[in-house]
Amino acid sequence: MHTKVWKKNGTTIIDKEIQEAANLLKEGEVVAFPTETVYGLGADATNEAAVRKIFEAKGRPQDNPLIAHVASAEQLKELVTYIPDYVYPLMEAFSPGPLTYILPANDFCAENVKAGLSTIGVRIPSHPIALALLQAAGKPVAAPSANVSGKPSPTQAAHVYEDLNGKISGLIDGGQTGVGLESTVIDCTGEIPVILRPGGVTKEQLEAEAGTVMIDPGLVTSSADRPKAPGMKYKHYAPEVPLYLFEGNHQAFSAFVDKEKQAGNRIGVLASNQSAEIFPDGTKVHLLGGTIEEIASSLYDGLRFFKHANVDKIVCETFPEQGIGQAVMNRLRKAADQIIKE
Repeated sequence: MHTKVWKKNGTTIIDKEIQEAANLLKEGEVVAFPTETVYGLGADATNEAAVRKIFEAKGRPQDNPLIAHVASAEQLKELVTYIPDYVYPLMEAFSPGPLTYILPANDFCAENVKAGLSTIGVRIPSHPIALALLQAAGKPVAAPSANVSGKPSPTQAAHVYEDLNGKISGLIDGGQTGVGLESTVIDCTGEIPVILRPGGVTKEQLEAEAGTVMIDPGLVTSSADRPKAPGMKYKHYAPEVPLYLFEGNHQAFSAFVDKEKQAGNRIGVLASNQSAEIFPDGTKVHLLGGTIEEIASSLYDGLRFFKHANVDKIVCETFPEQGIGQAVMNRLRKAADQIIKE
C-alpha cells in the first residue's frame, strides 16, 4: 500500500488536501493526522471494517478500546445515551482540547471502537487540522495514536512515517504537536468523575471545574481485564532500546550512569536541562527541556531518539508528579523495563 503524505503549505494544510483525506475516511480507509496531543490514526468510527484496519496497521490488541473524535459538542451527544451534569462545565472549560470523556454508549459507533464495552471514549480535539478533517468527514473518527502498538506515540509526521508507511492510506503532516502526551481520560459514568489516564488536562484543573475528581486504582496496578480506556492494560510507549527509570538524587543518578558505563554498557541519558549539567563531556545526553511542560512535549521524541544512536540502555530521571508531571511519570513507568531506586 502506498501512503500518501500531505504537507503543510506555509502554516496550514489547504482545504483541497483536507477534503482528499476526508474522502479516504469516507471510503473506509485509515489516515493519520495531527492533534494537539499526538498524531492520531483515524478511521470512520461507524464503519467496523474501517476500524479493523486501525488494529491491523498498529498491531493493537482487539480488547483495547478506541477514542472517537468529533468536531463539536452536538456531535458528541449523538454517540452517547447520557451526560452527567458535571460534564458540562468540563466541556465548557476543556473542549475542544486534550480531554476524553468516557460515557454510556449508544449504537452509533461500531462495536470494535468500544471493544465490547457499554461505554465509549469521546473527545473534541483543538488542533485546527484535526477539526477541519472531522468537519469535512462529517462522521466521528476513531483515532488512537498513529504508531506501532506499544511503542512511543508520534509527535511528528516523521515518527508516523517510520512506523506505518505502507500500512495506511494517508498522512497529514501538520508539524510538531503541542502537548506531546495523549489526552486525559476521565470516566464520567458515575456520580464522581474518575481519571483513567492522566494527560494534558491535570487533576487540579479538573477539580477546579467539577469538584472532587478521583484517580482510578488501575493507574497504579495496571490490572484491568477489560480496560475502559487506552493505556490501562498493556505495556505502552516503550522505546526500541531498554529503558531504565532512575529514582534518586542527582549525585546517585550520575553515579549509576558511570557504573553502567564502566561495566561496558553504552548509555544514553534522558534528562532535564538542569540535570544534564551533572554529566561529564562525552556522555550521550538528550535534553528534554527545562520545564515540566517542555519535558512532556518532548518526551516521546526523546524515547525515540536513541533508536539509531548505538546505545545499549536508556537511563531516564524521574520528575515531580505535580500538574502534567503525573502524566509524564505515568508514561515513563509504563515504558520502563526496570525502575532503579536509590
